[in-house]
Order: sequence, then C-alpha cells, then structure tokens
Amino acid sequence: MARTALITGASSGIGREMAKQLSERGFKVILAARRKERLEELAAELDGDSRVIVSDVSTREGCEALYEAVKDENVTVLINNAGFGALGDFDELPLDTELRMIDTNITAVHILTKLFIKDFIKADRGYILNVASSAGLMAGGPLMATYYATKAYVVSLTSSISGELKARGANVHISALCPGPVATEFNDVAGCDFGVEGISAEECARAGLEGLFRKSLIIVPGSGMKAAATLSKIAPRNVVLKVAGELQKKKITD
Repeated sequence: MARTALITGASSGIGREMAKQLSERGFKVILAARRKERLEELAAELDGDSRVIVSDVSTREGCEALYEAVKDENVTVLINNAGFGALGDFDELPLDTELRMIDTNITAVHILTKLFIKDFIKADRGYILNVASSAGLMAGGPLMATYYATKAYVVSLTSSISGELKARGANVHISALCPGPVATEFNDVAGCDFGVEGISAEECARAGLEGLFRKSLIIVPGSGMKAAATLSKIAPRNVVLKVAGELQKKKITD
C-alpha cells in the first residue's frame, strides 16, 4: 500500500518543497491550501501520485472537513505547515489579523494533530511534523509578539506530545521544525524584510524531512541558527528581548 503524506500550506514555500521531496521519496502527496491554481500547478509538476484539496484550516470546520476528506486514505505523515506572521507594535496590529494568525498557527495545528494522532496511535505508526520557527525557541519577539507566542505554543505542544508518545512506547513520532529566516512568501505577508540572508525553502524542507524521519524532536536547520537558539537559552531574558526587538526593527519595510 502506498505511503501517503498530507501537507497543509502546500501551495508555496516550505510546504511546496516538502511536497516535491516526499513525492520523490515515493509518497502519495495530498496537497491542501486555499489557492487551487497553485496546488494544481504543483500537482502537475510531481511525478508521483497526488491529490489537491482546497482547504482553509484557519477555522475549526475547515480542519475537521480536511480530516474527514482524507481519513480513509492511509495517511502516515502529517505536515502542519500552514501559518503566517505580522510585524508591528502589539497595540497597533489589527486584532482580526492576530486572531486569524492564532487560528492558523495554533488552533489548526492543535486540531489536526489531535485528529490524526488518534489514528496513528491506533495503527501504531505515523509521523507528524509541526512547522514552527526559531522564534518559538526564543524568550519573545517585540514587534512580532503574537507570532513568537504562536510558535512557542507549537514547540511546547509538540515537545509534550513527544514525551507522552515515548512514555507509552508508541511507534508514532512528532517533530517541530524551527528554522530561522527562509526565502519564502512569509516576508511579503508579514510586511517585513529579515535583513539577513535566509536559507532556501528547499534546504529547509530537506532538513525538516530528514530530521522527522530520524525522529529528532526539535529540528533547527543551519549551524548559525542552532548556535543562536542555544545562546538565547543561556542569555538573560531582558537581553534576548532587546536583541530580538532590534532585529525586528530592521525588518520593517518602507
């Protein structure tokens, strides 16, 4: 029976590259996102079997509908990749934007992880990769407060679930991918410019999948970002916050 992977946010960036690489690995790939044209273009590029599902996971109904649509397709890999950020002072960012970010970055990951992990545990097989960010490993991020908080939630949730799975000896693994800057559409959506050269989406996707199948819990692509994440753990919180705030200021575009 063919192995099947479901990828949310598959229409661009990291999700798109993961779809290509999983297809090359022999997986049937289910591509889920809001942009049908983008998904169909990607499906046409893949050599292996694929399926397109137009889905908006920013709502509970959208998450549950996606699960219902694929629950009988022997999904063994779930990639929770959909997400976005926004740059600005907390008091000035539109509340609707932040709530939609929380629904996409947190609630969707929570719902889909819970729905699929029940099946994975019952079948005693499966992999879940939650695409977080190096932001989720930091003390916080002034000017991107909500985004940093959503990714910290994803890292914490993933780590806790991993502990539960190991305690019960389940043959199910969950990982959090925590990249630094990646060359994707994220900057355009967030309205920022990282100001430093990021890794390619292809490189990030490769590191994420290799780490997932190695059963690594926290996956941080790039030696420089690994060093930064380690340093942030030992530096005083107020220093980390000040540095993070200065970096966010440099991201603001005119």
